Amino acid sequence: MSTLRISLFGKLKIERGEHEAIKLEARRAQELLSYLLLYRERTHEREKLATLLWSNQSTSRAKQYLRQTLWQVQSTLPSAAENQHLLLVIQDRIGINPQVRFWLDVAVFDQAYTCVEKIPGHTLEYTQVETLRAALPLYKGDLLEGWYEDWCLFERERYQNIYLAMLDKLLAYSEAHQEYEAGLAYGTQILHYDRARERTHRTLMRLHYRAGHRTAAIHQYESCVAALAEELDVGPAKSTIALYHQICADQMDTMPALPVGPVPDAALHQLEQIQSTLTQLQTQVNELVQIFAHDSSNHS
Repeated sequence: MSTLRISLFGKLKIERGEHEAIKLEARRAQELLSYLLLYRERTHEREKLATLLWSNQSTSRAKQYLRQTLWQVQSTLPSAAENQHLLLVIQDRIGINPQVRFWLDVAVFDQAYTCVEKIPGHTLEYTQVETLRAALPLYKGDLLEGWYEDWCLFERERYQNIYLAMLDKLLAYSEAHQEYEAGLAYGTQILHYDRARERTHRTLMRLHYRAGHRTAAIHQYESCVAALAEELDVGPAKSTIALYHQICADQMDTMPALPVGPVPDAALHQLEQIQSTLTQLQTQVNELVQIFAHDSSNHS
């Protein structure tokens, strides 16, 4: 049986396999499914779900609507196996069935970021970089575009921040490894969402300069000044101005500083072995010096 695939970035999209679209027509049915998928790690009380989705209705009417909507979702989505539905209903609680295998874009996105969340971008390993690069295209747009419920707005902002954090790490990696064109693309994408992010402007200024485009670096500074004035009504920081003057004077280092990060375990083990060997050699040298000194005193 083809895998059920659900995407929440951009517009809600449900497919069986990669080509067969599944239409969940009712808006409340879409909201119920999306909410349960976003908070898939736990089950939810029926009454709270009913109140969340039909806050302007009485409790009894809201529960009735929930029953009808739940039936719509269950009857529309294909079963993974006989009597095995995506939604798990246990007495007065509803959630996502952990026994059902399906593909969810935000789950893959979450997993990719969790693997690197606490690792500085310039110290990422190549496999970690590839994981982030593979996850970026999943973000086809903001979460559930066009929806403005409170729970949706909160999750939309959270995922946008994760997306920007991913780009930040890849930008730092690109600068540290002199991948200037890739870094410029990541930085430009960040500014698409936050055009007044000053540290990103500074990084782009450095990347342009090191790529041999001093004029572009100067234009980047001008864009930074304009964005800060229009968005925040402030001027650039001293560090940004200092960088600008270095670029204008053609005095900025063309090579980035070597990244300082945690030493890998294998390297630490090798260093410990070297240190142990040096200690042994130093002991042998000291013993030989004492022997020669003793022989010299006997001959004299």
